[in-house]
Amino acid sequence: MNHVDSIWTIFDRCWSSFLGNRYRLLLIVSIVIILSNLKTEAMNVVLIVPTGIGAEIGGHAGDANPVAKLIGKCCDKLITHPNVVNASDINEMPENTWYVEGSILDRFLQGHIYLKKPQLNKILVAVNKPINSNTINAINAGKATIGAEIECVELDRWFSMTGYYDSSGKAVGKIDHWYELCEQVMKHDFDALAIQSEIIIDIETKLKYLSGHGGVNPWGGVEAIASKLIAEKLDKPVAHAPFVDWKEDDLKGFHEVVDPRMSAEMVSMCFLHCVLKGLHQAPRIDLKSGLSVNDIDFLITPINCVGPAHKACMKAGIPIIAVKENKNILNDTMPESFIIVENYLEAVGVLMAHEAGITPISVRRQTKINRLEDETNKISRGK
Repeated sequence: MNHVDSIWTIFDRCWSSFLGNRYRLLLIVSIVIILSNLKTEAMNVVLIVPTGIGAEIGGHAGDANPVAKLIGKCCDKLITHPNVVNASDINEMPENTWYVEGSILDRFLQGHIYLKKPQLNKILVAVNKPINSNTINAINAGKATIGAEIECVELDRWFSMTGYYDSSGKAVGKIDHWYELCEQVMKHDFDALAIQSEIIIDIETKLKYLSGHGGVNPWGGVEAIASKLIAEKLDKPVAHAPFVDWKEDDLKGFHEVVDPRMSAEMVSMCFLHCVLKGLHQAPRIDLKSGLSVNDIDFLITPINCVGPAHKACMKAGIPIIAVKENKNILNDTMPESFIIVENYLEAVGVLMAHEAGITPISVRRQTKINRLEDETNKISRGK
């Protein structure tokens, strides 16, 4: 008699001997109710806040973490990119987050690659010589608290990044020796790459950003460019930490209270932990199988952003929710198919309506004001 037969025999005897007809009926009804309420399909949501565009929420130092935590509670998988949750020594992304570098996310949504479930990633940290003691402590802290497997390599060529604004006000920049970095790290065995290096930005730009209230983070744009170049070359998860010890350079005397959205950087020491935590939950790239663009239910984005990720979702028929409250410096024309909501709380309502199997409009009542707003929106879209 095999194990399956043994289990069935025990169940059959219990059923016959201990359960009367009444309790058998209750058991059957209970099983039917449980099975009818089991979810057969997962809901997967992509959350993006493009880097370097001065987004009111998520455009500074991990200030979209609360948004990620909220949306993460409303879906099975939350797929997002480093800019949303990176906050120097802080990263509060929920456990069901898949942390995906921006260009890899674009390729995924375009249907070129699959994503494999995050496992124990071996993280390689690439730093310029000589390695800082704070960096060593941050790596050891990542091993001790995250449980990550981490190694470090000192680069033979100085990896250099310079950040500045273009004519439109977007944060951009220049990267030197990124190809040499790729050639060196490819000699190592790893699943995800963390890079820590200073970004050269003039002191006036730094102080203007930190002393103001908002504006465009001057570091993020060049980070996005570097991560894209390196991730496409390596075909592996990549994230960058933009400081080594900024409080020992030209900001040594800066001790001001800053905008809360920037404050994570003011209380951090090494600025690396957010990257280590994120890469620990980064899915690997696969060309044959895994999570595909067909498994995505929604893309959530700030208002007036239409980039590669949005176009890919439109092509794949994935609904896009645009959040009006998350203003930024872009003014892209949004297609009429975008679902426009006031804020992230309302975006969550759309997700939950989908989960409940109802159309959002069925829980609203069209008033004259609503209809007037609808017509105004059509006019602003060029209808």
